[in-house]
Amino acid sequence: MNATGTTLAPQSRSLSVPGVIGLGAVGALATGTVLILLLHFIPPTDEISPVRRTISEYGLTSSKGIFDTAVLLVAVGSAVLFAMHLARRALSAIPAVAGGLWTLSLLVIVAFPKTDWTVGPSAGGTVHRIASIIGFVCLPAGVLIASNRLFAGAPAWRRAARSLGGVSLLWFVVIVGAIVAALFTGGRWWLMIPLGLIERLMALTEVLAIATLAVPLLRRNDLR
Repeated sequence: MNATGTTLAPQSRSLSVPGVIGLGAVGALATGTVLILLLHFIPPTDEISPVRRTISEYGLTSSKGIFDTAVLLVAVGSAVLFAMHLARRALSAIPAVAGGLWTLSLLVIVAFPKTDWTVGPSAGGTVHRIASIIGFVCLPAGVLIASNRLFAGAPAWRRAARSLGGVSLLWFVVIVGAIVAALFTGGRWWLMIPLGLIERLMALTEVLAIATLAVPLLRRNDLR
Protein backbone atom coordinates (compact mmCIF):
# COMPACT_ATOMS: atom_id res chain seq x y z
CA MET A 1 0.00 0.00 0.00
CA ASN A 2 1.38 3.43 -0.96
CA ALA A 3 1.01 6.82 0.72
CA THR A 4 -2.38 7.44 -0.93
CA GLY A 5 -3.78 4.20 0.44
CA THR A 6 -3.71 2.41 -2.91
CA THR A 7 -2.61 -1.20 -2.79
CA LEU A 8 0.35 -1.86 -5.04
CA ALA A 9 0.28 -5.03 -7.12
CA PRO A 10 3.14 -7.37 -6.23
CA GLN A 11 5.89 -7.66 -8.82
CA SER A 12 5.85 -10.82 -10.87
CA ARG A 13 8.60 -13.22 -10.03
CA SER A 14 8.15 -15.38 -13.10
CA LEU A 15 11.21 -16.08 -15.18
CA SER A 16 11.78 -14.29 -18.45
CA VAL A 17 12.15 -16.28 -21.67
CA PRO A 18 15.98 -16.13 -21.43
CA GLY A 19 15.68 -17.30 -17.83
CA VAL A 20 13.54 -20.29 -18.81
CA ILE A 21 15.98 -21.20 -21.57
CA GLY A 22 18.91 -20.80 -19.20
CA LEU A 23 17.22 -23.02 -16.64
CA GLY A 24 16.60 -25.64 -19.32
CA ALA A 25 20.26 -25.53 -20.31
CA VAL A 26 21.32 -26.07 -16.71
CA GLY A 27 18.88 -28.99 -16.56
CA ALA A 28 20.58 -30.55 -19.58
CA LEU A 29 24.01 -30.10 -17.98
CA ALA A 30 22.79 -31.60 -14.70
CA THR A 31 21.12 -34.56 -16.38
CA GLY A 32 24.23 -35.33 -18.41
CA THR A 33 26.35 -35.18 -15.26
CA VAL A 34 23.98 -37.48 -13.37
CA LEU A 35 24.06 -40.02 -16.22
CA ILE A 36 27.86 -40.10 -16.13
CA LEU A 37 27.73 -40.52 -12.36
CA LEU A 38 25.24 -43.36 -12.79
CA LEU A 39 27.72 -45.24 -14.96
CA HIS A 40 29.98 -45.51 -11.93
CA PHE A 41 27.42 -47.70 -10.16
CA ILE A 42 25.70 -49.86 -12.79
CA PRO A 43 27.19 -52.90 -14.55
CA PRO A 44 29.26 -53.34 -16.57
CA THR A 45 30.78 -49.87 -16.15
CA ASP A 46 30.95 -50.15 -12.37
CA GLU A 47 34.03 -52.31 -12.91
CA ILE A 48 35.91 -49.44 -14.56
CA SER A 49 38.25 -47.73 -12.11
CA PRO A 50 37.23 -44.07 -11.68
CA VAL A 51 40.75 -43.38 -10.42
CA ARG A 52 42.80 -44.86 -13.25
CA ARG A 53 40.48 -45.12 -16.27
CA THR A 54 39.17 -42.14 -18.24
CA ILE A 55 35.50 -41.26 -18.63
CA SER A 56 35.61 -42.08 -22.34
CA GLU A 57 36.20 -45.71 -21.39
CA TYR A 58 32.44 -45.93 -20.83
CA GLY A 59 31.95 -45.35 -24.55
CA LEU A 60 33.62 -48.68 -25.29
CA THR A 61 31.12 -50.71 -23.29
CA SER A 62 27.54 -51.86 -23.77
CA SER A 63 26.54 -48.67 -21.90
CA LYS A 64 27.77 -46.54 -24.80
CA GLY A 65 24.21 -45.25 -25.35
CA ILE A 66 24.08 -43.76 -21.85
CA PHE A 67 27.54 -42.26 -22.22
CA ASP A 68 26.74 -40.72 -25.60
CA THR A 69 23.44 -39.30 -24.32
CA ALA A 70 25.19 -37.74 -21.34
CA VAL A 71 27.85 -36.07 -23.48
CA LEU A 72 25.26 -34.83 -25.98
CA LEU A 73 23.20 -33.31 -23.17
CA VAL A 74 26.24 -31.41 -21.93
CA ALA A 75 26.92 -30.29 -25.51
CA VAL A 76 23.34 -29.06 -25.96
CA GLY A 77 23.32 -27.23 -22.62
CA SER A 78 26.65 -25.61 -23.41
CA ALA A 79 25.61 -24.58 -26.92
CA VAL A 80 22.38 -23.03 -25.67
CA LEU A 81 24.12 -20.92 -23.02
CA PHE A 82 26.82 -19.64 -25.35
CA ALA A 83 24.27 -19.02 -28.13
CA MET A 84 21.97 -17.06 -25.82
CA HIS A 85 24.76 -14.71 -24.76
CA LEU A 86 25.98 -14.40 -28.32
CA ALA A 87 22.47 -13.48 -29.49
CA ARG A 88 22.29 -10.81 -26.78
CA ARG A 89 25.72 -9.53 -27.88
CA ALA A 90 27.13 -10.24 -24.47
CA LEU A 91 30.05 -12.29 -25.82
CA SER A 92 33.09 -11.13 -27.73
CA ALA A 93 34.51 -13.20 -30.58
CA ILE A 94 37.11 -15.15 -28.60
CA PRO A 95 34.85 -16.71 -25.92
CA ALA A 96 32.19 -17.32 -28.57
CA VAL A 97 34.68 -19.29 -30.68
CA ALA A 98 35.99 -21.07 -27.58
CA GLY A 99 32.45 -22.11 -26.64
CA GLY A 100 31.82 -23.31 -30.16
CA LEU A 101 35.00 -25.40 -30.18
CA TRP A 102 34.09 -26.89 -26.79
CA THR A 103 30.66 -27.90 -28.05
CA LEU A 104 32.08 -29.27 -31.30
CA SER A 105 34.69 -31.27 -29.39
CA LEU A 106 31.94 -33.00 -27.41
CA LEU A 107 30.17 -33.98 -30.62
CA VAL A 108 33.43 -35.34 -32.03
CA ILE A 109 34.04 -37.32 -28.84
CA VAL A 110 30.70 -39.05 -29.36
CA ALA A 111 31.27 -39.63 -33.08
CA PHE A 112 34.80 -40.99 -32.58
CA PRO A 113 35.17 -43.27 -29.53
CA LYS A 114 38.50 -43.41 -27.75
CA THR A 115 41.09 -45.97 -28.77
CA ASP A 116 40.35 -49.50 -27.60
CA TRP A 117 43.85 -50.55 -26.62
CA THR A 118 42.85 -54.21 -26.44
CA VAL A 119 42.60 -53.96 -30.24
CA GLY A 120 45.25 -51.37 -31.00
CA PRO A 121 45.60 -47.72 -32.05
CA SER A 122 43.06 -46.23 -34.42
CA ALA A 123 42.61 -43.03 -36.42
CA GLY A 124 39.26 -42.46 -34.72
CA GLY A 125 40.91 -42.74 -31.33
CA THR A 126 43.47 -40.12 -32.31
CA VAL A 127 40.67 -37.76 -33.40
CA HIS A 128 38.96 -38.41 -30.06
CA ARG A 129 42.11 -37.51 -28.15
CA ILE A 130 42.68 -34.29 -30.09
CA ALA A 131 39.05 -33.25 -29.61
CA SER A 132 39.34 -33.89 -25.87
CA ILE A 133 42.41 -31.68 -25.59
CA ILE A 134 40.78 -28.87 -27.56
CA GLY A 135 37.63 -29.02 -25.47
CA PHE A 136 39.36 -29.16 -22.11
CA VAL A 137 41.41 -26.07 -22.97
CA CYS A 138 38.84 -23.99 -24.86
CA LEU A 139 35.99 -24.16 -22.34
CA PRO A 140 37.83 -22.74 -19.30
CA ALA A 141 39.60 -20.18 -21.49
CA GLY A 142 36.25 -19.05 -22.88
CA VAL A 143 34.69 -18.74 -19.44
CA LEU A 144 37.66 -16.80 -18.08
CA ILE A 145 37.55 -14.31 -20.94
CA ALA A 146 33.76 -13.96 -20.93
CA SER A 147 33.42 -13.52 -17.16
CA ASN A 148 34.34 -9.83 -17.08
CA ARG A 149 31.56 -8.83 -19.42
CA LEU A 150 28.92 -11.35 -18.35
CA PHE A 151 29.33 -10.64 -14.64
CA ALA A 152 30.17 -6.94 -14.75
CA GLY A 153 27.52 -6.24 -12.12
CA ALA A 154 28.02 -9.38 -10.04
CA PRO A 155 31.55 -9.59 -8.62
CA ALA A 156 30.82 -12.69 -6.53
CA TRP A 157 29.64 -14.66 -9.56
CA ARG A 158 32.54 -13.29 -11.59
CA ARG A 159 34.98 -14.65 -9.02
CA ALA A 160 33.16 -17.99 -9.02
CA ALA A 161 33.30 -18.29 -12.82
CA ARG A 162 36.97 -17.31 -12.88
CA SER A 163 37.84 -19.73 -10.09
CA LEU A 164 36.12 -22.64 -11.83
CA GLY A 165 37.75 -21.78 -15.15
CA GLY A 166 41.15 -21.42 -13.52
CA VAL A 167 40.88 -24.69 -11.59
CA SER A 168 39.80 -26.47 -14.78
CA LEU A 169 43.00 -25.31 -16.49
CA LEU A 170 45.08 -26.36 -13.48
CA TRP A 171 43.75 -29.92 -13.73
CA PHE A 172 44.86 -29.95 -17.37
CA VAL A 173 48.28 -28.59 -16.37
CA VAL A 174 48.69 -31.58 -14.03
CA ILE A 175 48.17 -33.91 -16.99
CA VAL A 176 50.62 -31.96 -19.16
CA GLY A 177 53.13 -32.02 -16.30
CA ALA A 178 52.92 -35.81 -16.15
CA ILE A 179 53.51 -36.04 -19.91
CA VAL A 180 56.57 -33.79 -19.66
CA ALA A 181 57.91 -35.72 -16.67
CA ALA A 182 57.51 -38.98 -18.58
CA LEU A 183 59.71 -37.62 -21.37
CA PHE A 184 62.59 -37.32 -18.91
CA THR A 185 61.96 -40.42 -16.80
CA GLY A 186 60.85 -42.81 -19.53
CA GLY A 187 57.82 -43.82 -17.48
CA ARG A 188 54.23 -44.08 -18.60
CA TRP A 189 52.67 -40.71 -17.93
CA TRP A 190 49.14 -42.08 -17.47
CA LEU A 191 50.42 -44.19 -14.58
CA MET A 192 52.29 -41.33 -12.92
CA ILE A 193 49.04 -39.64 -11.88
CA PRO A 194 45.51 -40.83 -11.00
CA LEU A 195 44.43 -39.96 -14.55
CA GLY A 196 40.80 -41.05 -14.25
CA LEU A 197 40.24 -39.09 -11.04
CA ILE A 198 41.91 -35.96 -12.39
CA GLU A 199 39.89 -36.11 -15.61
CA ARG A 200 36.65 -36.53 -13.67
CA LEU A 201 37.46 -33.58 -11.42
CA MET A 202 38.36 -31.52 -14.46
CA ALA A 203 35.11 -32.46 -16.24
CA LEU A 204 33.03 -31.65 -13.16
CA THR A 205 34.75 -28.30 -12.70
CA GLU A 206 34.18 -27.42 -16.34
CA VAL A 207 30.48 -28.31 -16.23
CA LEU A 208 30.11 -26.10 -13.16
CA ALA A 209 31.96 -23.34 -15.00
CA ILE A 210 29.50 -23.62 -17.91
CA ALA A 211 26.56 -23.57 -15.51
CA THR A 212 27.61 -20.15 -14.19
CA LEU A 213 26.82 -18.76 -17.64
CA ALA A 214 23.13 -19.28 -16.86
CA VAL A 215 23.22 -16.80 -13.97
CA PRO A 216 22.94 -13.63 -16.10
CA LEU A 217 19.93 -15.18 -17.83
CA LEU A 218 18.21 -16.14 -14.59
CA ARG A 219 18.62 -12.79 -12.84
CA ARG A 220 15.68 -10.44 -13.24
CA ASN A 221 18.00 -7.49 -13.82
CA ASP A 222 20.19 -8.31 -16.79
CA LEU A 223 23.89 -8.05 -16.19
CA ARG A 224 25.49 -5.74 -18.67
